[in-house]
Amino acid sequence: MSMFQTVLTETDIKLSDSAASKMAELISDADEEIQAVRVYVTGGGCGGMTYGMTFTDACTEYDGILECNGVKVYVDSVALAYLKGVEIDYVERDTGASFVFNNVFSATGGSGACGACGAAGGGCG
Repeated sequence: MSMFQTVLTETDIKLSDSAASKMAELISDADEEIQAVRVYVTGGGCGGMTYGMTFTDACTEYDGILECNGVKVYVDSVALAYLKGVEIDYVERDTGASFVFNNVFSATGGSGACGACGAAGGGCG
């Protein structure tokens, strides 16, 4: 029996309607073997962590799964510790459209700004 949380709810990670709709569209346009969108976290320098997404064709025993409007999102247990409470949104602006991670620092208590220069989200450089 897995000791990891395998079923995620909107209290763990939330997809906005526009994000779920865009993910469904992208998955339907992808190769047949694509099962879900994987949300991941990597080290991001002095500004904190970097958050991203990719397609995936496999679920591991360490993944939590969020199902929202027919879309599956996989998040491994380590990434979930940094993503708890995040909302993933899809926004269209004059400068372009993108997925946005809102409330990413609620789980870790961070501000998302560099302590040295004050730059938001990316830190110095």
